[in-house]
Amino acid sequence: MSGIRTPRPPSPSFGAAWFEALVGTAADALVNAPTGTSAGPSTGTSPGISGGVPAGRRADLPGSMRVGSVGLDGQDALLIAVVADPAARLPRARGGEVGLEEGWALADVLAGAVARDQGRSLPRPIVLVVDVPSQAYGYVEELVGLHQALAAAVAAAARARMAGHPLVALITGKAVSGAFLAFGLQADRIVLLDHEDVTVQVMSRPATARITRRSPAELDRIAELVPATAHDGASFAALGAVHSTVRAENPAAPTPADTAAVLTALAEAAADARAGIGGLSSRMSSPAARQQRAATREVRERIAAAWRP
Repeated sequence: MSGIRTPRPPSPSFGAAWFEALVGTAADALVNAPTGTSAGPSTGTSPGISGGVPAGRRADLPGSMRVGSVGLDGQDALLIAVVADPAARLPRARGGEVGLEEGWALADVLAGAVARDQGRSLPRPIVLVVDVPSQAYGYVEELVGLHQALAAAVAAAARARMAGHPLVALITGKAVSGAFLAFGLQADRIVLLDHEDVTVQVMSRPATARITRRSPAELDRIAELVPATAHDGASFAALGAVHSTVRAENPAAPTPADTAAVLTALAEAAADARAGIGGLSSRMSSPAARQQRAATREVRERIAAAWRP
């Protein structure tokens, strides 16, 4: 790994804080194991840190992965997060990025959940706690095949949806670029925390400014006219993909009231996904999408009409 520049230290993780707040609210003390391994006691059966081991940390997964259980309206759900790991083997994946190891591990955990719930009349909901600044850009990642790892995570999420698992993403902080595509954007329903540090875009705001050679102030003016170019959570929600938003009193250190409000929103989103239109199509039929994405809807309808014999 010599010659690879070590990235700057990771910023505090909203995702880690929310995982610790939510984990342990379920009755199930065991979580699914990746395919080919046996399920063991989860370190995430109680919030916070126990014995120096982070909640949800599993020895068979990368140090950036957290897996546990969360109780949603009386039903246990699988809870997954990707967090910063300063000791990660690959330097480009130390700040919460979704890299080679994370992509394959996500695919393995999701496949394990589908296998474990085979035969259940109601497969467990799966909650993805999203705070991911980017995919892990790096020479090693590109050489080995980061695209394959992220595609495996996307495919596993799609299979989980098709197997009847309500898949709900909770955006707690950053949801940027290929990391969000692989971890979160494939969910049946998206719940968004409403606070100023939420970022949802194809690239970060500073990167967008550098690429477009515009100042942040210019980007803000453009975003007022074209919500799809904005980086804030409210603008993303206006496009129709967000099922519900939750205002937290302290998003960096959730209070019991914050946790209760998010649990209610997650349970409602999972129930709606199970009872209503599953998959991603609901994002184009929501009231916000009908208003903000009218042109996109019309183009899709015309293409569909032209495509049909």
